[in-house]
Amino acid sequence: MSVDAALEQLKKVFGYAEFRHAQKEIVDTLIQGEDCLVLMPTGGGKSLCYQIPALVRSGTAVVVSPLIALMQDQVEALQQLGVSVGFLNSTQDHEQRWQVTNQLTSGELKLLYLSPERLLMPETLELLGQVDVSLFAIDEAHCVSQWGHDFRKEYQQLDCLPTIFPNIPRVALTATADQRVRKEISVQLQLENAQHFVHSFDRPNISYHVVDANDARQQLWRFLSTQHPNDAGIVYCLSRNRTEQIADYLNEKGRTALVYHAGMTDEARNTNQRRFLLEDGIVMVATIAFGMGIDKPDVRFVAHMNLPKNLEAYYQETGRAGRDGLPATAWMAYSLKDVMTLNTFVEESDAGQQHKLLMQHKLRTMLGWCELTTCRRVALLKYFDEEMPQSCGNCDNCLAPPEVIDSTENARRALSCVYRTGQRYGVSYLVEVLRGSTADSRVKQNGHDRLELFGTGDAISAREWRDLFRQLIASGYLVMDEEGHGGLRMDESCRPVLRGEVEILQRRPRKTAKPEKKGGKLLIDESDQPLFEALRSLRTRLAKEAGIPPYVVFPDTTLIALATHKPTEYQSLTSITGIGQTKQERYGEAFIGVIRQFIQ
Repeated sequence: MSVDAALEQLKKVFGYAEFRHAQKEIVDTLIQGEDCLVLMPTGGGKSLCYQIPALVRSGTAVVVSPLIALMQDQVEALQQLGVSVGFLNSTQDHEQRWQVTNQLTSGELKLLYLSPERLLMPETLELLGQVDVSLFAIDEAHCVSQWGHDFRKEYQQLDCLPTIFPNIPRVALTATADQRVRKEISVQLQLENAQHFVHSFDRPNISYHVVDANDARQQLWRFLSTQHPNDAGIVYCLSRNRTEQIADYLNEKGRTALVYHAGMTDEARNTNQRRFLLEDGIVMVATIAFGMGIDKPDVRFVAHMNLPKNLEAYYQETGRAGRDGLPATAWMAYSLKDVMTLNTFVEESDAGQQHKLLMQHKLRTMLGWCELTTCRRVALLKYFDEEMPQSCGNCDNCLAPPEVIDSTENARRALSCVYRTGQRYGVSYLVEVLRGSTADSRVKQNGHDRLELFGTGDAISAREWRDLFRQLIASGYLVMDEEGHGGLRMDESCRPVLRGEVEILQRRPRKTAKPEKKGGKLLIDESDQPLFEALRSLRTRLAKEAGIPPYVVFPDTTLIALATHKPTEYQSLTSITGIGQTKQERYGEAFIGVIRQFIQ
């Protein structure tokens, strides 16, 4: 077993000439029978890190995957590459499970995909004890952490593997984990002595954009129609009702939009997910119940209609865009109402007080990231303990730096208003007092219209006051009440602000303007675009005939390479990235035919 054998499999099966990032070192570590922990961003090639060793080592690799949809997609893609692979899950009948089991025990399978629940069944452990297991790959390993955002208690029980299967290498992989979660993965899965490979969390192909949720639907439509008029993408909403409202709105506007949330039947969810994978240009409007099992590389945008609960969740959800490395957009509309709703979720949860405090801190950090006036990518990477030497030039704050004004005096006035009204009211009430309004009858009833500061902020719009309060919450100077009703109280840290020792700079809302260029535009010359579209049409037809997603035939990156280099000889296809031996034999002549016809 050697790296030479690994390179041969990489080229022959997957059609890649060389490894990327730390793939070579990870593959070599596993081939040599050693454990490792891998942190690599979505689209960075985590799957290859265990798939190549599985093909090189003798026996069957067992892959632990958290979702049925995810394992089915990966098995389907590997089968298209000519790899002997299978899965065992609840979607199969007795005959199908028997066939896979028979293939496993006869040594035919190179990879077997299982959920953690299925793996931990006594009969499954007994079955694996009868076969030659080459390695264990634990995908989405952050699920082991009770401090994370996708906790699955079954993942913690995977600590039994080194005892039951000693001397079999294990690899844990994730795209989302801060230092705390990484440590917990190491401890829970007994990987303290494993080699750790932490790749950059940067996804330079994703452009980050954040807007205030003022007329959020219209802003979403403007974003989609100007930047992604024909692209596939995901729109995340906080509630089930909101997903249905947004999907109806987009369908009325002429976009094909589907819904996905936990309130739907399994059949309805599976049908919509399958359409999203099989068809081009569909928009999936979903709650966070959708996404972990999606391996679709050509998602060109991820939009959030509400504030995510933390930066880990945001990073993972936006990471579903641009998995193929081509340009993609992460767009978000957020409001202070989102903060109140998420804060309520935390307070009403069954979590312990320490966990609640951590979740509230993460929520404030998420809000603070939205309020930034500096490079978003620099701050996002710093959250994951990674330093970026300079601004990215590919986020809204870099592309169109926001206007910043000195709001120190207004911040002191806002904090004083919180104090003078008893530290129990929400933002809307406080803005009424500052602007001198008695539309809320409680203002007069409470005598707050007689306060010295009543009406002193009438020169400032209600929206600007709300923005300032939101910034003060994000900075930790103001804290929401523990009952989740939106009432604000002052934190000890606000004292320097009140004394005028801290400068408060406030960002002004951007004026809505049309983008100068279409976002997410594929990297292809205009002259090659007609051939690209012809190749894409052929891909769609072949995928439909086979009942598989188009990207399983060839991803966009391969179509771009074909349209750019225009190979006309069958043998020259081996120089195109993403075309391995099986796909060359299966699809080569058809695509060469289209290229020859186009050239003629």
